[in-house]
Amino acid sequence: MLGYYLTIIQFMEILDNLDRKILAELQRDAEVSLDALGEKVGLSRNACWRRVKSLESSGVIRRRVALLDPDSLGLGLAVFIQVRTSRHDAEWLEAFARATRAMPEILGVYRMSGDLDYLIRARVADVADYDRLYQRLIARVSLTDVSASFVMEEIKDTNELPV
Repeated sequence: MLGYYLTIIQFMEILDNLDRKILAELQRDAEVSLDALGEKVGLSRNACWRRVKSLESSGVIRRRVALLDPDSLGLGLAVFIQVRTSRHDAEWLEAFARATRAMPEILGVYRMSGDLDYLIRARVADVADYDRLYQRLIARVSLTDVSASFVMEEIKDTNELPV
């Protein structure tokens, strides 16, 4: 495991300021033209293209996506679901992973340290929609304790990593 972190640290040292500028710009707008990107970071179109391709092939850029407005799609309620389980075996974990991956409302699932076992991030239309999600989840996998916190205000929500 230590080797993995050394590899990440070594790779981050390989990224120069131009790569970081490219990554920052692409995080703001993945559709920026190569000409505009080159102008913003001080490189030619071809040099930008080579660096972007290198960042893609190395896995630094995993994919490019469109960010959608949840309210416009009727998914105005963000919810964090806290899960505790009394089972921690591989069979249960596989069932839990399969169940959560199959539910499109669930945007993220995280195994946590401390008192909480898992944290789920989801988007639903309203509380009734959350209840339907909850009912489907507990029908697929046994859980010891489930509680939900509904987001009242999104103060900061970004996918941009600090580069």
